[in-house]
Amino acid sequence: MQVAEPLVSSWKASLALEFCLQDQKTTLARKVHDGPLVVQKALYPEGGEVCHAIVVHPPGGIAGGDELNLDVKTGSGAAALLTTPGATKWYRSAGAWARQSVAFDVKGTLEWLPQETIVFDGALADTGYEVDLGPDAGIIGWDIVCLGRTGSGERFTRGTLRSSMQLRREGKLLWRERARIDGGGRLLDSPAGLGGSPVFGTLFACSLNLNQELVTEMRKTEPESGRGAVTLLPGILLARYLGDSTEAARRYFIALWRILRPELAGREAIEPRIWST
Repeated sequence: MQVAEPLVSSWKASLALEFCLQDQKTTLARKVHDGPLVVQKALYPEGGEVCHAIVVHPPGGIAGGDELNLDVKTGSGAAALLTTPGATKWYRSAGAWARQSVAFDVKGTLEWLPQETIVFDGALADTGYEVDLGPDAGIIGWDIVCLGRTGSGERFTRGTLRSSMQLRREGKLLWRERARIDGGGRLLDSPAGLGGSPVFGTLFACSLNLNQELVTEMRKTEPESGRGAVTLLPGILLARYLGDSTEAARRYFIALWRILRPELAGREAIEPRIWST
């Protein structure tokens, strides 16, 4: 017998953050929020040059009718790393769409390393990324999605996930991607789609230091289960994961991040403390 999730009130929430370099230290210079979307205090596990922050959505999940907006800016020379304390959950909906919009305006360096997203059976989820980069800015980000609560045997048989991503440098389009995945649709099992795998992920990186030698080194790393691939396109590097495990996807992307970060940010990879709790 399946137990229905409790009804969740509709929330409208926004969070705007701005990171600036002041006296050789990256500071969270501006923080404005409305509704249940907040950031915990700034952390400095690797010194003052990089500010770590944890973005928190206290309700714990996104229900039909919810709208979340995250707007992050990093000034020239500033370096920020953002993550989340746990998985993002998109609840099933009775008919209203849930939406999440993420906008990054990067003049320095930004790392967006959230934990996975779980799309419940019956969810109506719409998520979008808009990334604008300055002339010498760098960004690393990833998105890991699990369709259905696979731990309890749930499949994504109803609902829809829509996603979009656009990255620009100085107004020039580097990458645009749009997807629509319907619960129970042919794309879920098609060899040209997800091939029956409920977990997929994308890692993206933009930097002036990307090169084929870096890609060759990254391709030596393989996920412990599922499949991974790394591609270098003009101005952007993309890595993909397809498989059955969010943990395998996450560990694969962390391994790639460890290779990428010294080239992109000039620093060794220091994992956020929240990942160890």
